[in-house]
Amino acid sequence: MIKSGDEIRQAYLDFFESKGHLIMDSAPLIPKNDPSLLWINAGMAPFKPYFDGSLEPPKSRIATSQKCIRTNDIENVGKTARHHTYFEMLGNFSFGDYFKEEAISWAWEFVTDVLKLDQDKLWITIYKEDEEAFKIWHDQVGLPEERIVRMGKKENFWQIGTGPCGPCSEIHYDRGVEAGDSEEDVLGGEGDRYLEIWNLVFTQYNYTEAGEYKELPNKNIDTGMGLERVASILQETETNFETDLIKPIIDQVVEMTEIPYQKDEESVTAYRVIADHIRSASVAISDGALPSNEGRGYVIRRLIRRAARYGRKLGFKEPFLYKLVEKTAEIVKGVAPDLKKQLAHVKNVLKSEEESFLKTLEQGLNILEEMLAELEAENKEVLAGKDAFRLYDTYGFPLDLTEDIAAEAGIKVDQEGFEAEMAAQRKRAREAREETSFSSGEVEKLYAEFKAQIEEDNFTGYHSLKEKTEVVGLLKDKQKVEKLNAGDSGEIILAKTPFYAESGGQLGDQGVIKTDDFEAEVRDTVKKAEVFVHQVEVKSGAVESGTQVEAVVYHNRRQATARHHSATHLLHKALKEVLGEHVNQSGSLVAPDRLRFDFTHFSALTADELEEIESRVNQAVMENYPVQTEVKAIDEAKEMGATALFGEKYGEEVRVVKMGDFSLELCGGTHVEATGDIGAFKIVSESGIAAGVRRIEAVTGEYALDYFNSKLELLNQAASELKTEPDNLLQRVRQLQKEQKNLEKELENLKQKLAGSKKDELIDQLQQIEGINVLTAELDGLDNSALRNLNDQLKDKVDSAVIVLASKGANKVIFVASVTEDLIKKGFKAGDIISKVARTAGGGGGGRPDMAQAGGSKPEKTAEALAEVEKIVKEIAG
Repeated sequence: MIKSGDEIRQAYLDFFESKGHLIMDSAPLIPKNDPSLLWINAGMAPFKPYFDGSLEPPKSRIATSQKCIRTNDIENVGKTARHHTYFEMLGNFSFGDYFKEEAISWAWEFVTDVLKLDQDKLWITIYKEDEEAFKIWHDQVGLPEERIVRMGKKENFWQIGTGPCGPCSEIHYDRGVEAGDSEEDVLGGEGDRYLEIWNLVFTQYNYTEAGEYKELPNKNIDTGMGLERVASILQETETNFETDLIKPIIDQVVEMTEIPYQKDEESVTAYRVIADHIRSASVAISDGALPSNEGRGYVIRRLIRRAARYGRKLGFKEPFLYKLVEKTAEIVKGVAPDLKKQLAHVKNVLKSEEESFLKTLEQGLNILEEMLAELEAENKEVLAGKDAFRLYDTYGFPLDLTEDIAAEAGIKVDQEGFEAEMAAQRKRAREAREETSFSSGEVEKLYAEFKAQIEEDNFTGYHSLKEKTEVVGLLKDKQKVEKLNAGDSGEIILAKTPFYAESGGQLGDQGVIKTDDFEAEVRDTVKKAEVFVHQVEVKSGAVESGTQVEAVVYHNRRQATARHHSATHLLHKALKEVLGEHVNQSGSLVAPDRLRFDFTHFSALTADELEEIESRVNQAVMENYPVQTEVKAIDEAKEMGATALFGEKYGEEVRVVKMGDFSLELCGGTHVEATGDIGAFKIVSESGIAAGVRRIEAVTGEYALDYFNSKLELLNQAASELKTEPDNLLQRVRQLQKEQKNLEKELENLKQKLAGSKKDELIDQLQQIEGINVLTAELDGLDNSALRNLNDQLKDKVDSAVIVLASKGANKVIFVASVTEDLIKKGFKAGDIISKVARTAGGGGGGRPDMAQAGGSKPEKTAEALAEVEKIVKEIAG
């Protein structure tokens, strides 16, 4: 009997394979070539180009189990039975092949014959005007009329703006009155009784700008079945969270905390949030996402921080999320196998991010304390909603924690103001979020029309940089035109081309397209709908479609680019050898003048590591390995040990680039003929760009030579400035450093003497406050050491006093305070005094009762800070 999540998934794919569908792997969560989406958020999302006709599908029937992320209802996750940020969507798709009859009958066959769901508990909804769907459900499937519920456009019609759209039919499962009997527990409601498990979308219309629904010549089927929901029915669990797709993670956290899952509502929510968010974050990171402050990186950061916050409610004070990754990888292995391969990387990212967040949380605490101190000083009793929201939004500081801490200080939090700020943020997010739509495909369609006129395998640039060919299309301002004239900027599409289109990090080729009386400079070459598009500026003459032209790639630029591309392969291999097999490429740029290589690694590279990596690459260059390319079946290439780039999707056939016995990678870029052609390889920088991701920039060939020459020139200039020879430069620098150290020491001694000479003058400034000797003074130019020495000398000169000294610099102020023994017994403590004083100057600090020091970032408030001493003394003395 089918029960587990893995069994349901496999049964679904096997069923539709038996119906002639091509079974495809889940696409990565990060969309490829689709700027309209932040995440793959539905089973159909990777197939948008097939639905809009801009690309031809590998088969007209496809089925998948697609991993998805949606975060529009993130605040509900953990509080309801079926809200998730990460979920799995089972889907079968038809691109102009079968339509309603097959989609409906197969759906019913699968849920009743394969899954064995009780037919008496299944309800169907259809669009109220869809008579065709009604007849199929009623006359062919045999459902009674009362079990087929007609609904309006809002519930059962899929449409986003203009473009393809159509009615839907949904299959719902009745969990019984015990699952819920509120007003929401109706078909299409938000209750838990009727569970929508499968949505069948019949894309049959094109909605025009004029408001007309026109029949599409090629109708499509797009369906989506929620794996977690089906699993909850078959496993008879109360919610999705108790299925084998999520519960094992909850069980591991329970084991770690020893707090029962069902202890109370708060613990249930915490466990569910953690389990849901670790699935989202782990799989997204394994697909190439990384925490950051914008876009999808911000989503990942928010998920990790939200899970960590709920972890604190369960008692976690140290990072713990990374410990859940192995269990998560085991659960999702059927749809996200890359997670198991990327365990070390994902764990490192999560641990680093959670550590960073815990530090940030401390920052939030400090800032909240400052806010409360200001309110107290101003005799105010309410923390503004915008301030509470800033703590939440910037520092991940939960509102309930802010309220708890504020309450201890007798301060209330403006909840309405907080909610208003939250609502404004949601509105901004909604406006910024671009819904799934076919609009981006309209432009693609324009280029797809040229595909029939282009020769198959029309790129000839691997073997030649010149090509006699025909112009098959011209565009200007995204519109087809018959002619491009001198001075025009536009696009030319050729029957064959030697120009490499930007791909895989390698920039597109530049060059010329010409005839005897026409010349256009190719500024860039890109690929749109699998068509090579030459972006040009016409220098002379005119060109029309059908013209025979010569296309010529700039040789020097292509060769320089090839040097850098081949060098990235050698660099990738050297990084793995020196740092370990966990290193994977996470991004690259291959340009004529440089290469940029991003890779997974969790610490800055040492000078020795960089030297070793550079040495290995240059050794491979000097070995002059032949660079060979072959087209292989993907499975054969993997058996050969070829490195596949992380997050890339490959077709059935791939191009394998081999460099001797040193490097073997899948790559479609252009390369040198032998590694010796690279000439030289020089790393110019290494840096961190995100948690767990480092970046190396390097140069090769003539650009490496330019780099060496520029450094030599700099060396010569430095030697000249210091009046020595380049060979003696280091010795000269050391001599100057020694002289500087001696001068600094002499200056320090002079400062100490100057400060000492002022002590008598300062003692004369002693004043009595409430019978206590108090001395405050503002000085300039003294460092910590000199200020402490002066404070000690003053303390030695008086029998009883509170002394607070300040010294201002350009961007900071330092404070030193001391209290004599007799006054300590009366409640005066230097650490407490200095803390309050420094806070006024934008800082903090502390120390012992007899001596303390602090710093501040607002030197302009030094006098105001010292004035606080009188208030503090009066308060303690009183």
